[in-house]
Amino acid sequence: MTLIFQFLVGHALGDYVFQRDIMARAKCRHAEIHKTAGKNFPGWYYWLLAHALVHGGTVFLISGNLVLGVVETFLHTMIDFCKCEHWFSIHVDQSLHILCKLVYVWLIYQGWV
Repeated sequence: MTLIFQFLVGHALGDYVFQRDIMARAKCRHAEIHKTAGKNFPGWYYWLLAHALVHGGTVFLISGNLVLGVVETFLHTMIDFCKCEHWFSIHVDQSLHILCKLVYVWLIYQGWV
């Protein structure tokens, strides 16, 4: 239970504390900010990857497992991209993120990672 709690806290920190408003908007490629920002404003993919790296970093710091950190970075990028494309809602987005954390815990306790 401790590991699940740590992953959920890490996720909450990454999605709600460490994610500034500009990152939440700019990580989506169709966001209005990209139409009005100057040419030197970072592209959406920079914002999305930076956000996903925060999540990958928290998974790595909590688990001590680099593979899980890299997997989290990739999966978080893909899930948030799909949410930004409006392929599913924020509720599905958050459910998928939590499911990832539960799978990580299961993999750790099975001794597979």
